[in-house]
Amino acid sequence: MTHPFHPLRRREYDLIDYRHFWSEDRVVYVDETGEARSLPARWTSAVAEDPAVVVSAGRAHFRVADLLELATLVRGLAR
Repeated sequence: MTHPFHPLRRREYDLIDYRHFWSEDRVVYVDETGEARSLPARWTSAVAEDPAVVVSAGRAHFRVADLLELATLVRGLAR
């Protein structure tokens, strides 16, 4: 589990299945109680990291406040 806010972060499970259902790629694993569970594949190491995230190395060229201000300006011009 690699999702930064998931309570199972850093836990490892055996991958039982990888498939597309519920409109997304999901992984199936068996939890500690023996139940089969599924979760989005992007929350795990079963999917390669997003290349944009890897290249940016956590850096951003724009601040969120600046992007929100820009969105407001663009919306105003579109009217």
